[in-house]
Amino acid sequence: MDYNKVAKEVISHVGGPKNIKKAFHCATRLRLMLKDPSLADEKALESVDGVKGTFLVQEQFQIIFGSGTVNLVTDEVLKELGMDSQDQADEEIVEKKGNLISRAVKTLSDIFVPIVPAIVAGGLLMGINNVLTAQGLFFANKSLIEAYPMWKDFATIINLFSNAAFTFLPILVGFSATKKFGGNPYLGAVMGMIMVHPDLLNCYNYGKVATPFWNLFGLKVAAVGYQGTVLPILFTSWVIAKLETKLHKITPSWLDNLTTPLLSVLITGFITFLAVGPVLREAGNVLADGLQWLYFSLGPVGGAIFGFLYAPIVITGMHQSFIAIETQLLASAAHRTFIFPTAAMSNVAQGAAVLAVFFLSKDPKQKSLCSASGISALLGITEPAMFGVNLKLKYPFIGAICGSAVGSAWIAGTKTLASAVGTAGIPGFLSIPPESWGNYGIGMVLAIVVAFVVTCILHKRNVEGKTPAENESLAAPMKGTVASITECPDPTFASKAMGDGFVVFPEDGKFYAPANAEVTMTFPTKHAFGLMTNDGTEILVHIGLDTVELNGEPFTMHVKKGDKVKKGQLLVDVDLKAIEAAGKETATAVIITNGKAANLIKSGAVDAKTDIVEIANPVVEVKAA
Repeated sequence: MDYNKVAKEVISHVGGPKNIKKAFHCATRLRLMLKDPSLADEKALESVDGVKGTFLVQEQFQIIFGSGTVNLVTDEVLKELGMDSQDQADEEIVEKKGNLISRAVKTLSDIFVPIVPAIVAGGLLMGINNVLTAQGLFFANKSLIEAYPMWKDFATIINLFSNAAFTFLPILVGFSATKKFGGNPYLGAVMGMIMVHPDLLNCYNYGKVATPFWNLFGLKVAAVGYQGTVLPILFTSWVIAKLETKLHKITPSWLDNLTTPLLSVLITGFITFLAVGPVLREAGNVLADGLQWLYFSLGPVGGAIFGFLYAPIVITGMHQSFIAIETQLLASAAHRTFIFPTAAMSNVAQGAAVLAVFFLSKDPKQKSLCSASGISALLGITEPAMFGVNLKLKYPFIGAICGSAVGSAWIAGTKTLASAVGTAGIPGFLSIPPESWGNYGIGMVLAIVVAFVVTCILHKRNVEGKTPAENESLAAPMKGTVASITECPDPTFASKAMGDGFVVFPEDGKFYAPANAEVTMTFPTKHAFGLMTNDGTEILVHIGLDTVELNGEPFTMHVKKGDKVKKGQLLVDVDLKAIEAAGKETATAVIITNGKAANLIKSGAVDAKTDIVEIANPVVEVKAA
């Protein structure tokens, strides 16, 4: 779906940008506050890709897209209108309230992702230089430039180009990090320049030649640069950003532009060379050396453990923190990293597991998804394979991490390292020194074969001899009167446009889990959330009608996205009187959004936690393809 095209069509069919006062969304619908609702062309809107229905409620014109799609369409609508995004604000709140680890990982990601292209370019240029200068790659006991001296200067220039990003790495990090921390990025870049100034002893020569010192009022300070380091400039960027912000607040406006940059650079510079730099340079070296020691001292066992855990780490997002470590490793004197080849083993294993499902499945839609995502993963893009197939089916994911473990064990045992970062998959050969191409290739073959075979074995165990699934039961989430979803006061839910389900007219504000499930979605306004039951049923719960407008005030949420919940577990406390006082309906819709039929086995007055619905799960194939 082209979300931008959809957004433009929606705006056009509701009377154009000038007719829209406000745009936002709830769990399923784009909600537009229109100056003149009569200008909305409902028939034209219903022909727009993704639109499942439209209707007008009070002053809101609501367009149904469904969960997962509505937020993407709303983002594009807001961009076209030039309005602020409620999602951006929500994200900022989440970022501030997240746990310390998740916030740290996101911060590192935001700092390093913008400079990754520079690191990739430098690393791949380094790979080209390795091809030109590798002994015995094309000729016995000779490099290419030794056999053809006319290529020597070309190789020298390529080497200069490749080293630039790593030599001046603190400038790149200083700019990006200071911007992230809320300071002037150019002051951060200046601090990076100071830390790699040519008048300082080059960091790579530290310990090899006599170290120059400054005598600062009796203090002996080493005049050593920070080429290729990461941690010192990260902390320095934080210092100058916070110092600059503070100075802006306390300095008179007529003096601010003159003294704030001066004092920021001067004070931060002294702090850097006196304390921050020396301590964190050693800390960065210890971290990089420690990881390498752990990896190489355990050999294949260490590689297998890291390879096995790599994909689960990706799911959590923690792999973003590897960028800083990998950058430090590549910027070191050795210019080598073990993280990239491990990531490549994981990626091709994910692709192989998906391709196994492709050959085993009889479902045309699944085969179509598997073919595209499997090839994509082999080429280094794993999100469609991992999240679209492997995690949903579970057993291919197990096959993939087993393949990754075996491939990574080989990589570690043969000490196969990367000299650059790039596309972690089959194209990753460009990032591997030529002398290690053979071992890199063997590692990928092992990862692919093991992932494919293990997935096939697990598929056979998962499918053959499996009896038809029993019907799944859902319990009443709260005390009240239960009825078919067709009796819901909301015409969208009543029409089953979102799926089958039921409605509860509650008497008690305690909302319980209707089944053993995982919380797949929550809203900042707390009025709606999604569940995925252990049997694969997708449930959307919408507490009250139009309650998104209450900004979460009547709701106390006891769970968050990703939580596993038990049937009958308290999920939300709801102040029903507050909802009614605001003029809203308390009727709660429980919708099955993935096409399953809901058979209401008990209706009328029920107590919470009473089984009221049976869902017929599809019969699993008995014979493997």
